[in-house]
Amino acid sequence: MSPLRRITALLGASVSAAAWQLPRNNIPPEALGYPQRGGQHPLAWAPVHDDDVDIVTGSQFHGLKTFGNLPYVNCFSDEEAQQQDAKYDIAILGAPFDTSTTGRPGARFGPQGIRIGSQRIFPGGYSIYTGESPLQSWAKIVDTGDVQTTWLDNTVALRQLDKAHKVVSSRPAANASVSRTPRILTLGGDHTTTLSALRSAHDKWGDISVVHFDSHIDTWDPAVLGGGLSDYAGVNHGTFLHIAHEEGLIRNTSIHAGIRAPVMRRKGDLRNDVRCGFDMITARAIDKAGVDGVVAQIKERVGDSNVYISVDIDVLDPAYAPATGTAEPGGWTSRELLTILDGLSGLKVIGADVVEVAPIYDNPGETTVLAAAEVGLSLLTLMVNQPVESRADKEALKKIRNVE
Repeated sequence: MSPLRRITALLGASVSAAAWQLPRNNIPPEALGYPQRGGQHPLAWAPVHDDDVDIVTGSQFHGLKTFGNLPYVNCFSDEEAQQQDAKYDIAILGAPFDTSTTGRPGARFGPQGIRIGSQRIFPGGYSIYTGESPLQSWAKIVDTGDVQTTWLDNTVALRQLDKAHKVVSSRPAANASVSRTPRILTLGGDHTTTLSALRSAHDKWGDISVVHFDSHIDTWDPAVLGGGLSDYAGVNHGTFLHIAHEEGLIRNTSIHAGIRAPVMRRKGDLRNDVRCGFDMITARAIDKAGVDGVVAQIKERVGDSNVYISVDIDVLDPAYAPATGTAEPGGWTSRELLTILDGLSGLKVIGADVVEVAPIYDNPGETTVLAAAEVGLSLLTLMVNQPVESRADKEALKKIRNVE
């Protein structure tokens, strides 16, 4: 190469290098070899000004993670609740508690995991199956965050959960003409957390039929599971339904669905289960009855009563929900469960939960938390579709009639 050509090449390289140091919007596209067509610059080099962009909305990857990107309300503080005008019809409540589990721990991180799994759910979305948009219906739905429970004392933690449910359900409803009492969807947490939810629901709504989706019966007598060690240990995620029955919280019209785990006593545990007011649909029953048969049996069992729906994520087969403490093979698919839940439309659902999600055991695709989030959305849909009169509603109506 001649000296003149070498100098020209070096100068050209210097000019190109200098061009890369300029602000990108000031670089002429033709200087970088981009052709101009119709007087337009390539999209990557279109002028952008600070005032032209939105940095507040439009991304699921920023900000506080709430369920389904719903608004957050701190209703545990009276001062903040007043400032935020904390009125709502349905509240999502996290219960990060797992020290009463008998299997793998980790469900204390369930509320966080389910919220992450719900980030693709937006209030403006419509169901492809029903055409409904439950998060932008008549009901104002909010996420109230997590209860600050201790992990050192189960008795204290359950009292904290009891109080949290009382506070959340006692705030004024946004649409009091529909119902004066907000309903709660709880994100667990191990299944013991359902006991606090049932106590609160019974206080506000009266007697309840429980529809219990699980692989285990969870009506074990504390004397059989944990109570032989101490009364303290007898309150756990396998005995809470027995305790709820002993406290008079639930009706004798309750039902399990998806059961497949073995019992400890060949006949005694099943007799006790019936005594606690439960009928049973086993996991394999769906092979003969089908989804419609399962739905029909549940509806026939609970009738017109107020219903609390509790979903232990281990009702699903581990292929669809590996991230749980006591997984049992042979469960339902996520599609089967979601179809059954949607089929329960019309039931008077006064509360619900999704529990036993332990995200640490999930796979890279987050299969479990995605399924749990969809279950949560189905439960919210059931509550939105069927308003229910609470005790407060009935008392208010009674006063009006007395005045008239």
